[in-house]
Amino acid sequence: MAMILRRVLKSVKNRSNSKSNSSESQDSVQSSSSSSSSRGVFDQIPSDVFMQILMLLGPKEAAKASIVCKSWKFMVSDNRLWIFFLQNQQESWESIVFAENHLRSGYPLQTLYNQPMSLPFMHIYGQRAQVTGSVIIDGGSGYCKFGWSKYACPSGRSATFLEFGDMESPMYSRLRHFFATIYSRMQMKPSTQPLVVSIPICHYYDTESSKASRRQLKEAIYRVLFDMNVPAVCSINQAVLALYAASRTSGIVVNIGFRVTSIVPIFQGKVMHQVGIEVVGQGALTLTGFLKELMDKKSMNVESLYTIRTLKENLCYVAADYETELSKDTHASYEVLGEGQFTLSEERFQTGEILFQPRMGRLRMMGLHQAVALCMDHCQAAKETDDDDGWFKTVVLAGGTACLPGLPERLDKELRGLLSPSISNDIKVIPPPYGVDSVWIGAKLVSNVSTFHEAWCMTKKQFRRKYRRNIIRS
Repeated sequence: MAMILRRVLKSVKNRSNSKSNSSESQDSVQSSSSSSSSRGVFDQIPSDVFMQILMLLGPKEAAKASIVCKSWKFMVSDNRLWIFFLQNQQESWESIVFAENHLRSGYPLQTLYNQPMSLPFMHIYGQRAQVTGSVIIDGGSGYCKFGWSKYACPSGRSATFLEFGDMESPMYSRLRHFFATIYSRMQMKPSTQPLVVSIPICHYYDTESSKASRRQLKEAIYRVLFDMNVPAVCSINQAVLALYAASRTSGIVVNIGFRVTSIVPIFQGKVMHQVGIEVVGQGALTLTGFLKELMDKKSMNVESLYTIRTLKENLCYVAADYETELSKDTHASYEVLGEGQFTLSEERFQTGEILFQPRMGRLRMMGLHQAVALCMDHCQAAKETDDDDGWFKTVVLAGGTACLPGLPERLDKELRGLLSPSISNDIKVIPPPYGVDSVWIGAKLVSNVSTFHEAWCMTKKQFRRKYRRNIIRS
């Protein structure tokens, strides 16, 4: 570090000498020297140049410079310097700011509304550097995504072979098999790193039996993982993680799962079971099956659901106006490896239309827009959240099927047509912020926050203490 500083000082001196005829420049140097003489010979370096030096040195050497003298310590602690270092991380700057501003306290969240943010980024950088990283397992209803929290995306995916929402006895052995298989595919021992696991959206309502089922599931997950010697566990609801991925702590998450679509209201990180979570009995599998029916009618007989799903993901979309779309030429082709090329026309938008017109698929249930509107009415009627009466007007989509092009715009349009202007004027429908990986990315935000270990994790000792007292919350 000293060698670099000497070279920079020599360069600055040479530049100063080449402009010795300018009295204005000399006065500026003298003024700088008299204002902060504690830097000694380095007083001749302007503050902005000194800041560039620190940036070039990197975080470790910059931190060492803070012990040289008070003046240097003041320069090194400048938020601009550590913001620069944080902006060069894999995570986006916006995600880091959101996580550190909203998730540092753990649950329950302690968010201060309408107050300016003043985070000590030098301290935060040091804390984040000490977070070693975690394993993340998002056991979705259709596919499981797993990987390392320091990576930009999941390192592996597999079909979910454990239906969390429909547990059969023995639960313990099925859970252990599930987690053991994931660790085997990651080729690592459970005892090496903490784990962030997403809790599936199941047992939605606020009844006593639903609460007991949620407690049982969460308790079983902790017990299995600690018996496998996982050092610390952080478990968070999948809908909450999807909301965090969208840089929100309050809103309604519309999760289109494998078999069901759940409308999950969340206020300050807490699922609002008491205002009612509406569940529509249709999901990705229903859409895939409906597309197969439409293709069969045109004598495109395909037995492989994988092929149908591939066509759905690559060709299908949601029409802004269904009747108008029928008059358009919507032919498009896609080649499925090993199966050949397929051409679809109106099937492309009819598949997603059953989300809004379920009767097209012979389904007797509410449309997606009707379920979300009903949930919003319930949220507006709730009296416990009067301090922020617009929290439920943000709708975040989640799940693979929620990535269908045109879905956010169509849902927004339908909601505005159903709801009163007092609600609909401020509605914002957000598409899955990171596509099918949104829940995994939400877990990544939590696992990399500077206070992750103390604020979010539970150890085996803490679990045993809570279990004995029987106060594990749902």
